[in-house]
Amino acid sequence: MAIKKYKPVTPGQRNKAISSFEEITAKKPYKPLLVPLKSTGGRNNTGQMTVRYRGGGHKRMYRLVDFIRNRDEFKATVLTIEYDPNRSARIALIEYEDGKKSYILAPNGLQVGQVVESGAAASPDLGNCLPLSAIPVGTIVHAVELRPGQGAVMARSAGTYAQLAAREGNYAILRLPSGETRMVPVACRATVGTVSNPDHNLESFGKAGRTRHLGKRPHNRGVVMNPHDHPMGGGEGRASGGHPRSRKGLPAKGYKTRNPKAVSNKFIIERRKK
Repeated sequence: MAIKKYKPVTPGQRNKAISSFEEITAKKPYKPLLVPLKSTGGRNNTGQMTVRYRGGGHKRMYRLVDFIRNRDEFKATVLTIEYDPNRSARIALIEYEDGKKSYILAPNGLQVGQVVESGAAASPDLGNCLPLSAIPVGTIVHAVELRPGQGAVMARSAGTYAQLAAREGNYAILRLPSGETRMVPVACRATVGTVSNPDHNLESFGKAGRTRHLGKRPHNRGVVMNPHDHPMGGGEGRASGGHPRSRKGLPAKGYKTRNPKAVSNKFIIERRKK
């Protein structure tokens, strides 16, 4: 999973640095696990633009990734490691003993032919999905549930992981990628290992065209707008804009937006690092 740089024979290659894709073993996805993915262009059901700076981009098909992993009675064999345009991590196509196939998030180091399994009886090896009650303390995990049976919601991006720090009663204490420490029910499941493609943050597009292929349009700053269009707009000459805030006036850069009455506050032991 190395980063590949190019000899700049064109201007767009001068600062280009992308993944080498050396871990990818399949050129085409498994068709029965594909569904169409409609592009909204930032418009709602009435055609009104509700999110700016979206549009265009390459057409995609969504890969149905299994984030629940509750087929405990069958072991599965890894068939391929594939690229997924909808996420930064790689995905793996696995086949269960009864012939059913599904996609899972590929942990870093997962190999074709490797056997993975799930359930409390599984061993805490790379790629296996277990309840937090069955994982040894100190283990690095990813794809963590917040509620039992909900499916993985935390630590799913490329190169991320959480660490099982301790267990107290019915709760496990996890140290999350953001630096936050929080309690999660021990019945929730997690997958052993870190998420694949850890060099994703080192990639550099090198030209604006690659951003357009992702469906992102040019983004203009608030300070260059008029006062009618943005709170930071206006002023004579190049005004810095005063206090940084969103277009709707919500302060940025340090202003806390989390609801102090959120029910989940009682599960957070230490907030994320600033």
